[in-house]
Amino acid sequence: MAKLLNLQAFKDFFRSGQIGGIILLICVAISLFIANSSYANAFSAFLATDFGFTFGSQSYAFTVSAWINDALMAIFFLLVGLEIKREMIEGELSSVKKASLPVVAALGGMLVPAFIYFVFNKGESTASGWGIPMATDIAFALAIISMLGKSVPTSLKVFLAALAIVDDLGAILVIAVFYTNEVHFDYLLMAGGVIALLLVFNLFNIKALYFYLIPGVFLWYFIHHSGIHATIAGVLLALTIPTNSTNIESPLEKLEHLLNGPVNYFIMPIFALANTNITFQKEMISGLASPLGLGIIIGLFAGKTLGVTLFSWLAVKLKLGSLPSRSGWKHIIGLGMLAGIGFTMSIFISLLSFSDQLHVTEAKFAILCASVISGLAGFIFLKSIRKKHAAVKA
Repeated sequence: MAKLLNLQAFKDFFRSGQIGGIILLICVAISLFIANSSYANAFSAFLATDFGFTFGSQSYAFTVSAWINDALMAIFFLLVGLEIKREMIEGELSSVKKASLPVVAALGGMLVPAFIYFVFNKGESTASGWGIPMATDIAFALAIISMLGKSVPTSLKVFLAALAIVDDLGAILVIAVFYTNEVHFDYLLMAGGVIALLLVFNLFNIKALYFYLIPGVFLWYFIHHSGIHATIAGVLLALTIPTNSTNIESPLEKLEHLLNGPVNYFIMPIFALANTNITFQKEMISGLASPLGLGIIIGLFAGKTLGVTLFSWLAVKLKLGSLPSRSGWKHIIGLGMLAGIGFTMSIFISLLSFSDQLHVTEAKFAILCASVISGLAGFIFLKSIRKKHAAVKA
């Protein structure tokens, strides 16, 4: 694999994540406004409208909501997959020593929240939502830590990015393994054939992106019909995109650079616009105190903070890794709070978890509350560390 990569793609990813988080926030506000206005029914009807075409006996029409959640989000996961592969080649996941701390921290940030949710919802009809508080939203988390500027060391921002990437990988595996109802092995076999073809292209050192993207469309279609969630196709495709051993922009970096803007400025905001549409009702407030609401809120805020901090401490004590440069344990605690912003991925998993629309709506509201609490608490806590250091120096 490559020994030297052009890191411009990471810089672009980071910058677009900052602005993308702000756009995402605006779209959340717009979606909430629409859902609680006279446009709510018309907007819901639009999302349920079929869109597509028929070719022979085959219909390729899906609802607007399905196009967003299955097709556009597959592109989002393609970008996440590219980021994972690049970090594994040269970055925070490129060696056992480098990857240990963010991987172990992310593991704690997934297991503890899932366990908290399980404790609250054991035996309940909402028990299947245990994967909801496991996720961290990369765009929002990076946007907030970037707003802190020099209040936090740069190494902590890189650590958060790596942790969120591992977290996303964990969420992808959870979706593939636990949120797949029925598998059609004929389509899965065809998907395997496409992946084999892409690997052959790798073997023959074919670099042109269209050799991968065109088969990637078929890969998405076969995965979609196999019963496994279609977004997994994005990750599988990403892992086959070739890189190189020079400082010249590789196909992987080129595609990542091309996708950064569309994903952060269009796809994620569109997802938020379509899926945050929560019509506020009095029952929602009491729903926050239900097993579902408590499992999500405590899981995301307290679970993420405790899981990330505790597992990071264990990794350091066992000498599996070391803290990011110029950072201390208070920084890790604050970072754990920011990891509790589970917005995009948590909402996505909630859509897969429940068939009852009331549960989906209550989950979305709890996710929104938990993400706001986590974001504000993390920002204030990390900002206070800087002020205390400044006061000590004075």
